[in-house]
Amino acid sequence: MIYTRKLQKRALTILSAGLLAFAGWGTAVSPAQAAPAAPASSCSTGDHGILQDLQKNQTAKGADPLTFASVDFLNADTGRAAGNGFVIGTSDGGCHFQEIYQGQWSFQQIEFPDNVHGWALASVKGGQVKYLIRTTDGGSTWKRLSKYPATFERIEFVDGTTGFGYNRASTYYTKDGGSTWTRIPTPANTRGADFTTRSSGWAVVVAQGSGYRIMRTTDGGASWKQLKTVAYPNPQYAQVYANASQVYTVLYGGSGMSQTSYSLYGSSDAGRSWTRIIAQATAGGGPAPGSGPAKQEKGPASGSPGNMQVIGKTSAFLAGYQPAAQMVGTGMTKNNGRAWSNSKTVLGFEGVISFTDPNQGWLAVRNMNSSTLYATKDGGASWQAKFSFKF
Repeated sequence: MIYTRKLQKRALTILSAGLLAFAGWGTAVSPAQAAPAAPASSCSTGDHGILQDLQKNQTAKGADPLTFASVDFLNADTGRAAGNGFVIGTSDGGCHFQEIYQGQWSFQQIEFPDNVHGWALASVKGGQVKYLIRTTDGGSTWKRLSKYPATFERIEFVDGTTGFGYNRASTYYTKDGGSTWTRIPTPANTRGADFTTRSSGWAVVVAQGSGYRIMRTTDGGASWKQLKTVAYPNPQYAQVYANASQVYTVLYGGSGMSQTSYSLYGSSDAGRSWTRIIAQATAGGGPAPGSGPAKQEKGPASGSPGNMQVIGKTSAFLAGYQPAAQMVGTGMTKNNGRAWSNSKTVLGFEGVISFTDPNQGWLAVRNMNSSTLYATKDGGASWQAKFSFKF
């Protein structure tokens, strides 16, 4: 989904282009042309009166109802959310929303480094194969970048041309907006990686029967240095999130009975020292990877980890969800993991977050009866519903 090392570039783009106007996403407007902000009392609720015909058509065909799969905000007010056949957006913090796109693409991840350029991993509705697609008009129209399916599980773009594509074993880099990609060398048995620049990156390697190895490169993958080992008899998968000297890795344990065991490790000094922040052991998944004390024995929602966001120099957020209990929540630190707190949960099966600063963020959730966008202004301590599709 999104990483906050892009925020400075995003802020410059927004300042130069002006805030989004409802009349034209991705089109610059002058302050005189932009409509004045509406008073809080006039804010809409529910589905804001958009995409209702599409929702009815989905229901009539017996297809899946409209649900959010990805959310990406440039700041607390301006951002987009997407799902099966649609993209919507707001420029006033969710007081009002506008339909940006309706069509064949079912979005799995959207990525907007600025107000105009965007990329997505998406499948044609009803299909399983996903493609990398691009927009240059804020999301109104999309172009497939290759006739071949995408192998990426996650994409990240830092500006209008430069980006990274990741799957569990490999990392790729583009400097022409995704038209061509080069593979960045990563260690054998890599199961998760993240790069902050073309030269600087992180990888987690699995060593069967031994555990996880956290490694770093500063020369674009030409060489890698091992910085930490975490013992675990059957390592499988990891996720890495980095921003400057902050780096976090989610190390997965076992899963069973709708439960996932995992550990979250964090470093504030580019890997020289590490803190075991979360060590969640479960009856179905067994022990968490690693050993020693942790700040928390349970992650957000006491469930499976979702996506994570690293904010600035000291803050980070992690989504979590527990389908069996229908709980979705977030956890956060504002001091590099020295303290960690889990928020109250909302009703849902799974969720994805987009935080833009240490206090303000968005959460997309699906439950049995609806798919809802929530916003927070207090770091996830409380959430307010801003948009909801009812089933």
